[in-house]
Amino acid sequence: MRVQTFPRAQILQEFNLQCQALTANNYRGFKEEFKELNEVGKELPTRAGDSEVNREKNRYPSILPYDHCRVRLSVQNSYPHTDYINANFVPGGGSERDFICTQGPLPNTIADFWRMVWEQNVRIVVMVTALKHKDIVFCDKYWPLDPGTVYHGLIQVTTVTRKQGPDCFITTINLRHRDCPTDRIITHYYYPSWPDRGVPKSQSSLCVFTEHVRQHLEAIPCLGPAVVHCSAGIGRTGTFVTLLWLQQLCARGIRPDIKAAVQDLRLHRMWMVQTLN
Repeated sequence: MRVQTFPRAQILQEFNLQCQALTANNYRGFKEEFKELNEVGKELPTRAGDSEVNREKNRYPSILPYDHCRVRLSVQNSYPHTDYINANFVPGGGSERDFICTQGPLPNTIADFWRMVWEQNVRIVVMVTALKHKDIVFCDKYWPLDPGTVYHGLIQVTTVTRKQGPDCFITTINLRHRDCPTDRIITHYYYPSWPDRGVPKSQSSLCVFTEHVRQHLEAIPCLGPAVVHCSAGIGRTGTFVTLLWLQQLCARGIRPDIKAAVQDLRLHRMWMVQTLN
């Protein structure tokens, strides 16, 4: 069945009017829609993440991946629990596995993170959190900030170049697996100015950043999902994926639906788009 498409200008005009209506009366429409999503996904099991052997791999004890779409790593040395990482495949307008949404790596999960990137043939990683704020660590440093090489398990991670944009850093990373003769190039997008449970100072900056990532995804071969993470992998991560998804629909001439997108995401990872603000 062919989806009906519309001119981009018409879509943006209609979307703007829709947002104005939802914003009226102190955001009443948005609040009602957000409340209607409260129970979405809550009945889905999270047995793997809640098992005792995997609990230390979760940054936050209450934020676990759904079993039905969790990313499964290759089993190491015949130990079944080594397939676990706190990450889910989520849709993004193209397929059920457009993105991998995950938590910020912990010291004991950095090797698993890079193993996931390698095994899932990831070429783009988007990080929408600062490493820390004051004394609170949101994500442990899992790549060299400056040109150089580190080793995590079987993966060699080399920062080749690092460019600074208006509100982000774009790093080219070379990955090499000990058992593979071919290197891979990863683009790492780091957007550190988005506060935990808050909004960026410049919303237009976030839109420009997201559109830049979207265009990059459109330009490269579809080899594997893009990885998106913040600290817990649900709030800022969910918002970023939703925004990119809506931009993707607009670019294709399809009317965007915020509530439907968030609902679908919450069926793949808990509490996606964690707060209304």
